[in-house]
Amino acid sequence: MNSICLRTAAKVNLFLEILAERPDGYHEVVMILQSLDLVDLVELVPARAISVVCTHPLVPTDRTNLVWQAAELLQQACGVADGVEIKLDKRIPVAAGLAGGSADAAAVLVGLNMLWQLGLTQKELQVLAARLGSDIPFCVSGGTALATGRGEVLSPLPVLDGLHLVLVKPRDLQVSTAWAYRTYRAGRSVSMPAKSNSANMVAAVTSRDAKRIASLLYNDLEAAVLPTHPEVARLRRQLLEYGALGTLMSGSGPTVFGLTASRTAAEQLYTQICQDPKVEAFLCMGAVGGVMVDDRF
Repeated sequence: MNSICLRTAAKVNLFLEILAERPDGYHEVVMILQSLDLVDLVELVPARAISVVCTHPLVPTDRTNLVWQAAELLQQACGVADGVEIKLDKRIPVAAGLAGGSADAAAVLVGLNMLWQLGLTQKELQVLAARLGSDIPFCVSGGTALATGRGEVLSPLPVLDGLHLVLVKPRDLQVSTAWAYRTYRAGRSVSMPAKSNSANMVAAVTSRDAKRIASLLYNDLEAAVLPTHPEVARLRRQLLEYGALGTLMSGSGPTVFGLTASRTAAEQLYTQICQDPKVEAFLCMGAVGGVMVDDRF
């Protein structure tokens, strides 16, 4: 195989609940994750050493990039001496709560498993992925899932590939996930709950009821991010004013999304929100998978 090109999906959190802090410094979380048809393109080209090529100004091309770390991890785990040139075409916004970096790392794991003919199962790839980051195991498989533990324990749910969303973020704002969790923890006046309240959302997702899902959208990290970044709260209000069934900040933000009942409603919402030159917006649908080979390349 000379090279391989993959599409790797962004994700949103339909539900994000933070439970107790763990001894390893992470938090127990309960999340419902959904892949989107908003994708990065990742091309893997055989080479003598690992390298990363990307023109996005916020994306590092050294060992600090998760894609480099993913390639090194597979080399070490499987005793591979080959290298790879990793070419990233970034379409998912960076540091936006959409797991773009995690999605790219997942694509490298999946793609190198094919390129290097390693024969690893998806579960084996996800075990390795969990060593790199909490979102990466989900990004390997994609679709719709309940995530527990620190986010790496996945239970598949009925795929919401018919879900219609409009994503919007302030054009020049990025939010650090680590900062959001620290700020949330520091602002808690009571202890974090030991038990999740996710059952109703799981039932809504299982029934594929968009209106019910919209009414149950929840993200604990909004308590940290919205007071500090009122422009994010403003975008949530705008999406509701323009007709979204429900809105939520995804992950640690600053991206927020609005759910709609139909493609037509989503297109109308997208047109209205795009009138603001200070925002980036994306018209999306739910996706059935995380990483897919792109046969067009």
